[in-house]
Amino acid sequence: MRRGLTALINGEPDMEVCGEASDCAAATAGIAKIRPAVVVVDISLRGNSGIELVKNIKALDSNIHSVVLSVHDESVYAVRALKAGAKAYVMKHDAAALVVDAIRRTQRGQLYFSERVTSQMLNKIVQGDTGESDSPVSNLTDRELEITNLIGSGFGTSEIAARLHISVKTVETHRAHIKSKLNLGTATQLAQFCVRWVEDAKRAAVS
Repeated sequence: MRRGLTALINGEPDMEVCGEASDCAAATAGIAKIRPAVVVVDISLRGNSGIELVKNIKALDSNIHSVVLSVHDESVYAVRALKAGAKAYVMKHDAAALVVDAIRRTQRGQLYFSERVTSQMLNKIVQGDTGESDSPVSNLTDRELEITNLIGSGFGTSEIAARLHISVKTVETHRAHIKSKLNLGTATQLAQFCVRWVEDAKRAAVS
């Protein structure tokens, strides 16, 4: 994916890829050193999620724009990305040209989201929406949603701790909070919910 994006972006006369990384820590360090104009961020990173990287970028330098690239359903993640500081959200299955378009728009100070997400946001504003969502995960924090996805993808507690560079106890605390917020009584119910959630999110992303 990174090689394809590099070739795509370098093929533009006014763009050049100046760095890349596969995890949040390396990306944060590289961005702090290079200070690129735009960062294309995948939500699914090793270590902290892409949402956390977007937050890091915003804290480091608000003039660096973030374009989020993801397989995850926009209806769940686009607003979270926007609140974290992203300027654009592009689905991986969309045309590659949209990535270039999103980069250009962010450079002009514009936001870039699909017509569907833009319509959803405008409808909420018109209807005086309080910000609550029909999604069962709407009350989860970004970290809790990240752990929900990892549980649903088959990772155990120790694996999640290692992947996110946090302690097993911290993961267990997050699991308890997730169960409480979702009104789930047992670890089995939590695992079943997470698996269904991941499967539903994958289907929604390609529909």
